[in-house]
Amino acid sequence: MEPVRPPPVAAECAPRLAARGFTAIELMVVIGILAILFALALPSFQSLIQRFRVTQAMEGMQATLYYARSEAIKRGGNVVVQKLPNGASDCSEKGDFSCGWVVCASAGDCLTSGATASGATILQRFDTLTNVEVSETDSTDTVKFNRWGLVGNNWFGFNFAPKGELSSPAARSLCMSSAGRIRMTTNSVDVCND
Repeated sequence: MEPVRPPPVAAECAPRLAARGFTAIELMVVIGILAILFALALPSFQSLIQRFRVTQAMEGMQATLYYARSEAIKRGGNVVVQKLPNGASDCSEKGDFSCGWVVCASAGDCLTSGATASGATILQRFDTLTNVEVSETDSTDTVKFNRWGLVGNNWFGFNFAPKGELSSPAARSLCMSSAGRIRMTTNSVDVCND
């Protein structure tokens, strides 16, 4: 007795179709369309990246000021936020924090010519992203906290903007009262005195 075979399936009887893919012309058209869309979207991505860099620097400064204030209370004062010194001309102006900043437990300046001053302890360091301009509104290189976590001035602040674009829509300001209250604004001018 022979085994019974099932009837043939239509797929087995049908001729095979050739596998189809994309032609070179179709691929070139798709790549051309993607290039045009990318070129149209690029300017909005640049402003988004600028806004991200400014926001990151501003939030870094906010966290640094809160940290320095709490360390001053914990250590009995003499905590300093100081700009990173740089021998190059990009951060050499007074009050220019564009290269970054450090938090030190020291009565005086904690950094001199890039080296830690004697008796100073670096508690935290923040390096800003490239193409971000950070400037202290009073043009000072240090912010000193006393043992109560207070700063001598009534208000002080920082302006954050894309490099060379202080009037950019991405520009922001951060103000801190002597008691430690921080507020952030979308203005890039000295708004800390009002």
